[in-house]
Amino acid sequence: MAASGKVASFRLPPLPTIGEIIKLYNLRAERQLSQNFLLDLRLTDKIIRQAGNLKNACVCEVGPGPGGLTRSILNAGAADLLVVEKDKRFIPGLELLSEAAPGRVRIVHGDILTYRMDQSFPAHTAKKWEDEPPDLHIIGNLPFSVSTPLIITWLEQMANRSGPFVFGRTRLTLTFQKEVAERLTASTGSRQRSRLSVMAQYLSTVKNCFTIPGRAFVPKPDVDVGVVHFTPLAQPQIQQPFKLVQKLVRNVFQFRGKHCHRGLEMLFPEAKRLELAEELLRSADVDPTLRPVQLSMAHFRALADAYGRLCRENHELIGYDFREELRQKHQRQRRSSKSKEPHPHHPIKKEKC
Repeated sequence: MAASGKVASFRLPPLPTIGEIIKLYNLRAERQLSQNFLLDLRLTDKIIRQAGNLKNACVCEVGPGPGGLTRSILNAGAADLLVVEKDKRFIPGLELLSEAAPGRVRIVHGDILTYRMDQSFPAHTAKKWEDEPPDLHIIGNLPFSVSTPLIITWLEQMANRSGPFVFGRTRLTLTFQKEVAERLTASTGSRQRSRLSVMAQYLSTVKNCFTIPGRAFVPKPDVDVGVVHFTPLAQPQIQQPFKLVQKLVRNVFQFRGKHCHRGLEMLFPEAKRLELAEELLRSADVDPTLRPVQLSMAHFRALADAYGRLCRENHELIGYDFREELRQKHQRQRRSSKSKEPHPHHPIKKEKC
């Protein structure tokens, strides 16, 4: 790793443009992988500025593709840049960047969903959770197809302080479809308020930084793109296990057009459904006629605490899933209807009059 003073002032030598890299290696964005290239380095620089000061920082870039954001990260002075790219077509272009920034780029050909980021950076990078965030950043222009499952994975790791969060409150700067970016940052009462809003905001400070028009990308997507920055909270707004909160919030928003009691009832087996839902709402002091989008973080915290108590008193509740109960019910109905059908090889004989 280069000395800190040199890294801070380091700029990449003249290189082929991103457009030339794409032509040189005959790269095409695969629509089925929802790939879109951002060629304008002024925009990639603007994204990187949202991450904060990257001088001498450690950075993991997710899905660098032809390397537009990668150049901006290196020009911002990152000392250790780990790029994780699933598509092997982009590796030669990234190796060209690595040669232009000796000792500063590590290339991994792999899937970020399975990559062990908890082992990817030096131990001295780590900070205590209650301290300031470490000088470690995750940055990515994410393919639309993986952006939502990936942020849910990272939110769970944030809650459990695993993955990239073993180093402390690692910050993330990521792109999403504009609609998803709006959901992530939607406030109570907003039309865009959703499961994603609550899950992201109970664990982190979420900022919708700016919107990039779809025409800036190649090929042009059908939607605009939002840049979102996440800083994990030192103290989550809900002090319950991630899976419990996720289940509660998912059930509430399953019936987003109904009163909130409708989704909350489905947390409980049919035999005790109304009784336990009433106890949950009473214990949490939540108006059952509120709509899901009207529930504040304080409401969700009270509901999660009350649901956690009920689960400790009734151990079967935490594993209960009404969708699974519904699936098994349908299977029983199908088996029952099949058993009543005449066997094709044994037609029913008509009785003689």
